[in-house]
Amino acid sequence: MNVEEKYQAEQIQSDKDHHTPTAGAMISHILSNLFVHRVKLRQANYYLKGSVRGFAEPRLVAMIAEEDQLFDELSQKVLDEGELVPTTLEEFTNYAMIKDSGKLKYEDAETILNELVADLATQNLFITRGIALAEKEEKFGLAEFLKKLYAWIKHQLLIWQRYLGNDVNDGLEEDDE
Repeated sequence: MNVEEKYQAEQIQSDKDHHTPTAGAMISHILSNLFVHRVKLRQANYYLKGSVRGFAEPRLVAMIAEEDQLFDELSQKVLDEGELVPTTLEEFTNYAMIKDSGKLKYEDAETILNELVADLATQNLFITRGIALAEKEEKFGLAEFLKKLYAWIKHQLLIWQRYLGNDVNDGLEEDDE
């Protein structure tokens, strides 16, 4: 197969996997959400103003570094299973359920942080689905890693929600699926 044929086969398989869905397809969404979230964390770190910076800046820097590491580890585990990972901006944009906006940097600190919290909750919706699919497909390494990722995100939710004066699940919609 030449390059064009390989890429076309990948696109056909990806489309099929996203309609089934498979653990690999769900993890494409998870990776894409992480990708976009890292961009939003950087934006927040660059543009947050006021007294929140003292609390937020070191935590945002640490989250960015941790999400970078988690993204790379998860990508490698997916490749270990013989699955594909998103690698283009188009794929990340298409698969992410978290959306970014240049307008966010002009919002007040509470709005920015509340959006980051909502993004964390959205990520865990996909991660729980990914865990179930990975276990069903007997991809236990992926399932275990996703559980670690889920726990890390839950801890980030707790930190930011407490800072905002909320309980961990305040203002977060539950998914009924």
